[in-house]
Amino acid sequence: MAKSIGMARPELIQVADTVARDKGIDREEVFQAMEQAIQKAGRSKYGHENDIRASIDRKNGEIRLARFLTIVEEIEDENTQITLEKAKKKDSDAEMGGEIVDPLPPIDFGRIAAQTAKQVIVQKVRDAERARQFEEYKGRIGEVVNGLVKRVEFGNVIVDLGRAEALLRRDELIPREHFKNGDRVRAYIMDVREEPRGPQIFLSRTCNEFMGSLFSQEVPEIYDGIIEIKAVARDPGSRAKIAVISNDSSIDPVGACVGMRGSRVQAVVAELQGEKIDIIQWNQDPATFVVNALAPAEVTKVVLDEDSGRIEVVVPDDQLSLAIGRRGQNVRLASQLTGWTIDILTEGEESERRQEEFRTRSQMFIDTLDVDDVIAHLLVTEGFTSVDEVAFVPDEELTDIEGFDEDVAAELKARATNYIEEENKKISARLEELGVADDLLNCGIEGIDARKIITLAENGVKTLDDLADLAGDELVEILGAGVIKEDAANTVIMSARAHWFPEEEETETADASADADQPA
Repeated sequence: MAKSIGMARPELIQVADTVARDKGIDREEVFQAMEQAIQKAGRSKYGHENDIRASIDRKNGEIRLARFLTIVEEIEDENTQITLEKAKKKDSDAEMGGEIVDPLPPIDFGRIAAQTAKQVIVQKVRDAERARQFEEYKGRIGEVVNGLVKRVEFGNVIVDLGRAEALLRRDELIPREHFKNGDRVRAYIMDVREEPRGPQIFLSRTCNEFMGSLFSQEVPEIYDGIIEIKAVARDPGSRAKIAVISNDSSIDPVGACVGMRGSRVQAVVAELQGEKIDIIQWNQDPATFVVNALAPAEVTKVVLDEDSGRIEVVVPDDQLSLAIGRRGQNVRLASQLTGWTIDILTEGEESERRQEEFRTRSQMFIDTLDVDDVIAHLLVTEGFTSVDEVAFVPDEELTDIEGFDEDVAAELKARATNYIEEENKKISARLEELGVADDLLNCGIEGIDARKIITLAENGVKTLDDLADLAGDELVEILGAGVIKEDAANTVIMSARAHWFPEEEETETADASADADQPA
């Protein structure tokens, strides 16, 4: 094989070392970029159709340029292929499928070739630098970083982090917050993504995690894990609520976060442009947590509805505006913090509603059981809410009511039973009249009773397949949002679709049987 032609170039070693050091990238990547640049210049001189490769000696900077030819039986491309017979003339050890290397003289770089090489090197170094940035920062998502404002473009702030640039978008800035070139800025690394123009580091000053990280920096007990931040809710630049709990009973989590004379919380407030912060003690009991979250408003009564995720809070009449807050801010933040939908009523409104419910239920018993208002009022006062409860309650629960003896209890149960039987006959007749299919009548899906089936049938849903074809929001629209929630509606529809996949059920049954047959 012919010997390569080259000349030592120690200045290339110096350039590679300098670029690698200044850009913070691997020295080998710089050499590879140089080799590609020289290779491109070589192909420009000797023809792009040739397989020309360049290499740089890592010790003395010697550049070697050569043309590579693949040894084949039949030549299809004379620029990159050679027969074994011709290859043997150049190298007696040549074998089929191997390569012949033709050394080329070093290139005398002209102005255009030098410019091309420079562009390739710059681009490759930039690519390597971007790859290094992505690798470095992708593992730093969730950190708070400090940087200098490099420039502001259309309200978006470009931040120089030292070894990389990051983007602080306009919607991630605190309202009424303005930066100019050279300002120091602290922000939270929200995301690092590979994009066509290189890795992008996205910062935020409005996310909840930023506030949590600031408290972690200011409160040693949070950093050490003694105090835990359970939830954060923010209206950036205006007001925020943060829920904390202490894992050490001897440490007050709220007091530790406030600090001596408010020093710790004030440091966070100053960083967030004067954002008012309510520090709240987290509690496992939802009712207590919601009461704490609505501070500084006083709460007199709390009613939870776990099925719907709603919580009803009753406050004194003079506390209503304080509980709701300016433009609903206090109750909105409390709702975000606790994860509950909060409905606020005054004591007056709650009293009116309770009276209305009392009147409505009393009238229902008067109409259905044909009793006077005294008996109806007694039933409602004792907590009875439906005719079914009267019909199937144990006798002693009725006789325990003051003024009710065994005869009255037996008569009430008889009237309630008769009413239910009459209603069931009416329901059956209506179902038959509507032509509801047996598969829907006997579906046994939780949450779907005969009355709901009548409503469905009146809206054209008369078979199990009709029900399965609905979307969750369609079922809510038919039955009413007060009757069924969207999550429950989706569960009902998935149950209705179960009969569409019998093969899966059979497979599961077969697998279960096979497992049962295995010896222990």
